[in-house]
Amino acid sequence: MWKRNLKSYDYPLAAVFCILCLFGLMMIFSASSVMAVQRWGLESGYFYDKQKIHILMAFIAFGVVSFFPYQRLRAKRFQQWMLAGMFGMLLLLFAFGHVSNNAQSWFQIGARSIQPSEFAKLVVILYMAAIFSKKQKNINSLNNSIAPPVIMLFSICFLVALQPDFGTAAIIFAIGLTIVLTSGIKMKKLVKFMLLIGIFSLFLSPLFFWQKDEILSEERMGRLTSYLDPFKYEQGDGYHLVNSYLAIGSGGLTGRGLGQSVQKLGYLPEPHTDFIMAIIAEELGILGVIFAIGGILFIVLHGLRIAVKSPDSFGSMLAVGVSSMIGIQSFINLGGMSGVIPITGVPLPFISYGGSSLLLLSISLGILANISMQSKYEKNYNS
Repeated sequence: MWKRNLKSYDYPLAAVFCILCLFGLMMIFSASSVMAVQRWGLESGYFYDKQKIHILMAFIAFGVVSFFPYQRLRAKRFQQWMLAGMFGMLLLLFAFGHVSNNAQSWFQIGARSIQPSEFAKLVVILYMAAIFSKKQKNINSLNNSIAPPVIMLFSICFLVALQPDFGTAAIIFAIGLTIVLTSGIKMKKLVKFMLLIGIFSLFLSPLFFWQKDEILSEERMGRLTSYLDPFKYEQGDGYHLVNSYLAIGSGGLTGRGLGQSVQKLGYLPEPHTDFIMAIIAEELGILGVIFAIGGILFIVLHGLRIAVKSPDSFGSMLAVGVSSMIGIQSFINLGGMSGVIPITGVPLPFISYGGSSLLLLSISLGILANISMQSKYEKNYNS
């Protein structure tokens, strides 16, 4: 049994995942070493050392989950406990959450922090994939099949937006919408679904007035105006984007050389998280950017291929959800640092510094690897 599982294992997915994580570790050390000393008075390898622990945990999680049968995640009892735990953590944030970057999104446990909204992405994927796979016979029933998961999706997005973390809430909604669009619902019912979203949004309109000062805060409006004309506000809200442009533009084809970035020397804020791709572009040039984006693109396209070959609808929608999560988050990060869309503060998957995000991604890829393994197993040994 184990020999057959190992023969069916998705080694390309595991290899690219490991390579991206180790590449990210190298770039985190390069991007954060000066900032750690200058801004925080820490050791130059502080963020590097913490990320090594994050990566070790991620590799263990990926390995364990990749051999855990994904069908068990569809069980009703598991789904109930998962949703209860997720809503419980999101609600507890308002009482015990740690505030960072104007958002109460973290639990601080000693020197470590956990961001529940990151794991809400996977909860939405697991829940909506389970619901729609169970409702395939009545998939076009608005009341029985479409409305319950949509209301659950909005509820989770609502709690995340209240933190306030509108970027993560938007990603969660986009992931849920992707699963809905690939669930097999007819176009006519999709139109009704969109109307349902519009009607439900009216019930959330009081949120705008309640949180109007936060939603239309000077900082958020500054991000929009600086996005439209960053050089006009280069000493203010456009500072991040202008310095990102300078880093990207000075890298050329092969870059300045590993460790030779100028923008990380106090000019580009958060060079190890939101703007790590700008440092990659500056130090390793276009070739480094192609390497990083190529690895992420491989995982996304490979995940969609796994979705097509999945032996059941649950696995297919899980694979679509995981792939869309990685693709959407990557687009938002790369779009923000390049000026294609306003900056939202979303990390780059597998490469940016961060424990919660990397652990979520490793668990998600573990599920993807298990779907792939079982698909190959059935093809090779049960056909």
